[in-house]
Amino acid sequence: LFQDLGRFGQTGQGVSASGALDRGAFKAAGRIVGNPVNMPALELTLGGFSFESNVRAVIGLAGADCPVTVRDAAGRARDFSILQPIALEPGDVVTIGRPKTGMRAYLAVRGGFDVAPILGSAATDTLAVVGPEPVTAGTVLALGGRKDGLASVATDEIPALGLPSAGDVVTLDVVLGPRTDWFTQKGIETLTGQLWQVTPQSSRVGIRLAGEVPLERKDSAELPSEGTATGAIQVPHSGQPVLFLADHPLTGGYPVIGAVAEYHLDLAGQIPINAKIRFRPIGSFADIAATR
Repeated sequence: LFQDLGRFGQTGQGVSASGALDRGAFKAAGRIVGNPVNMPALELTLGGFSFESNVRAVIGLAGADCPVTVRDAAGRARDFSILQPIALEPGDVVTIGRPKTGMRAYLAVRGGFDVAPILGSAATDTLAVVGPEPVTAGTVLALGGRKDGLASVATDEIPALGLPSAGDVVTLDVVLGPRTDWFTQKGIETLTGQLWQVTPQSSRVGIRLAGEVPLERKDSAELPSEGTATGAIQVPHSGQPVLFLADHPLTGGYPVIGAVAEYHLDLAGQIPINAKIRFRPIGSFADIAATR
């Protein structure tokens, strides 16, 4: 999917910001090839991407630790790692394999892709179905060829964070609320006291979690729909929470027990299926009293 830093100011039309799930890795991919900030890149989920270049180009990858192989027109293969600029010649075939750690890698090309923004952004929102078409087998990726605003390529990028692999336990800091009071004390303790497994039913919309003990609510009352945010932990009647990511719905009728701290959102976007999440509260929930 094409992504940038997001589509802001469109919530009135029912469109969320969307954008790259790992914003730090997205920015790093752009720096590697010397692109201006926010030039669109491709977000690759779990690798498995290959393309042939018919021009000279420079690409860079950041995020999930994917193996990269470049095979030239004569059949000679070279192996590369992420976080370095890679020069391509016409006829080179690039293959990006399944990542060892992490979930999503970002592929940038010097000068950018020729992709038209929609509502001011090239981000692909999978829930609202807004943005450039997904890249599929046989797609021709035209280059933008931008020359103004380019910087030198970056050869000293380092990972912003350690990325997990399947089976790892990832700790995410959370702020409790705004609907923590809809849950029993046991339910709140369950949220933070047990591990939650990332299920295959996860996507850019959200991470569906499974825990041995569901979250216990005080009652089964219905909550009027209210706004949601990226990182919100919403709890349906099953008691198995959903962690909203960038393509989340703008409103929801299930109570939100807490939200992942903003500085851990990039990490949340890189947690693979079958990894486990531990939620660590960074402050106790407190009712906000209205004053005049």
